[in-house]
Amino acid sequence: MSDSTYEGKPILPFTPALTNALSPFAEPLLRITVGALLIPHGYEKLFNPGALEGTGQFFESVGLVPGYELALLVALVEFVGGLLLVAGLLTRPVAVAVAVFMFQAVLFHAPNGFKWSDGGFEFPLMWMIAALFFAVKGGGKYSVDRLIGREF
Repeated sequence: MSDSTYEGKPILPFTPALTNALSPFAEPLLRITVGALLIPHGYEKLFNPGALEGTGQFFESVGLVPGYELALLVALVEFVGGLLLVAGLLTRPVAVAVAVFMFQAVLFHAPNGFKWSDGGFEFPLMWMIAALFFAVKGGGKYSVDRLIGREF
């Protein structure tokens, strides 16, 4: 079975035509969404006065030192990494950086349980798995990586 064609017996007769038509866009849509949703988090830290320093102070208060430098690194992964994921440029290394950052977030939130509404780890886990997907698969057919012929 190919990745882009539906071969099962559909419940609704139009399903194969629809899924076959949309299949090539599913992976880039996920990559673009993952990147685009990271960007505002990094933007806020980098460009709102005092936000980076505040994030650094919070990191230090929970034992992540050096706080300011780690906050800057996280902000750059979110902002620049998000832009790169949207474009599909340096997809694998950026996805690894996001996954590592999200793994730390999973560990941080784990004591609160699973549910995000209780401060738990469900969203960082989802982001980590999405990032790992692109670390393994790369930017895909509709990426700058593919356009320039270099998959990292």
